[in-house]
Amino acid sequence: MNRFFASTVLTLAFATIASAHCQVPCGIYGDQRRFEEMLEDEHTISKAQNEINSLAGKADAQSVNQAVRWVTTKEDHATRIQNTIAAYFMAQRIKTDDPAYGKKLMAAHKVMVNAMKAKQSADPATAKALEESIFAFYEAYEGKKPDFDHEH
Repeated sequence: MNRFFASTVLTLAFATIASAHCQVPCGIYGDQRRFEEMLEDEHTISKAQNEINSLAGKADAQSVNQAVRWVTTKEDHATRIQNTIAAYFMAQRIKTDDPAYGKKLMAAHKVMVNAMKAKQSADPATAKALEESIFAFYEAYEGKKPDFDHEH
């Protein structure tokens, strides 16, 4: 019983450390990569919305199954964007003593709201608004126009 308890405690401890890793000051994460990942997530949301729309109205089991999978994928990727904004940028990178704090915070909030709207909708315009808000956040955060190899 003691070995089982000890291994369970160790497993839980390592799981906690692994899940909290992004909130320790290790310095291995890069802002540019976070923006690129959010844009990849947005691109996936856009594709999912297009696929959902093409499957709409089809009643065969395979189409219904695929539509559900696309909805789940769309929502997962929107949540990833929201988590990146909250756990990475807002919790760690946007500092209250930064002169551009308000501008960065408003731009980050807009990304979160647009991710929520993309979650709630199959309208491709919501993905486009999300992409534009990520670019606007980049500009507010970095102080320069984004230069990404990101195309729809």
